[in-house]
Amino acid sequence: MISKKLSDAINKQINREIYSAYLYLSMASYFDSVALRGCGSWMKAQFKEEMTHAMKMYEYLYKNASRAVMLPIEAPRATWDSPLEAFKHTLGHEKMVTGLINDLVATAKAEKDTGGEIFLHWFVKEQVEEVESAEDKVKKLEAAGGDGEKIRVLDEELGKREFNG
Repeated sequence: MISKKLSDAINKQINREIYSAYLYLSMASYFDSVALRGCGSWMKAQFKEEMTHAMKMYEYLYKNASRAVMLPIEAPRATWDSPLEAFKHTLGHEKMVTGLINDLVATAKAEKDTGGEIFLHWFVKEQVEEVESAEDKVKKLEAAGGDGEKIRVLDEELGKREFNG
């Protein structure tokens, strides 16, 4: 059985994962509206991935005699000045989520919940990949500068991503 403290913390993280999905769907809408459909597609895959993360946590609570509680989801930002700004926002957001996951691990450790710690280590590894991926996109967009052709090539590359949840 999971402690109330850890259950509450995981419920808050479910909310953050759903917010992340909502943010990435908002970014997809932004990219689609500026004719960067590849970037929009990449963000839609991110949306699906974040919802999968939320559902992993949801299922974990039930498997451990707890309950998922749906908390209000705040509205995400809707516009960015450039693709680079949007991906910098993505990078900052993923770094923030990494901190939240690390806090969850610390809570599991403090609650002496080894099973919870083991479960959360998947998310720790996932966050390393998330930050690395966002950093890669920021570096590529910085290298592209304002060159429309380079941005088009990157947009085409990002459009090839598929979610394999």
